[in-house]
Formats: sequence, structure tokens, C-alpha cells
Amino acid sequence: MAVNKITASSSLRMELQHGVDDSGNPVYRNRTVNNIKPAAAAQDVYDVGAALAGLQENPLNAVYQVDVSRLEVV
Repeated sequence: MAVNKITASSSLRMELQHGVDDSGNPVYRNRTVNNIKPAAAAQDVYDVGAALAGLQENPLNAVYQVDVSRLEVV
């Protein structure tokens, strides 16, 4: 039985550092942009995330592309 993976939706998540806790560990918060084209190139998604992070008050820690996929039996 073969299964096809079809990406249904995609979003961009930026992980921003919002300071440190009482122990000195970094505290992160996420900002999400939905409705990213699932076929977008990884470099393009990263570039958009980095550009949007430049508009934020807090420094960027990481950029994620989060995909939701549907699995179909062929």
C-alpha cells in the first residue's frame, strides 16, 4: 500500500528571545504568519522570517516552516 503526502497548508513561525528568566535561561516567544505557500522554497521562507524579525523589538532565535499534510492511500 503506497501513501502520498500532500501538503495542505504551511505557516512561518519566528522564535524570538524575550529576555531571560530568574535562572538566566533564555525565554522565547513565537510569532506565526499563516497562509504561506506550501511550495515556497526554504530559503525564501527564511528570508521573509528574517526580514519580519527585523521589525520586532526582540532578537530572532530561529525560523520554522510548519507544514500540515494530508496522507492519501494510492
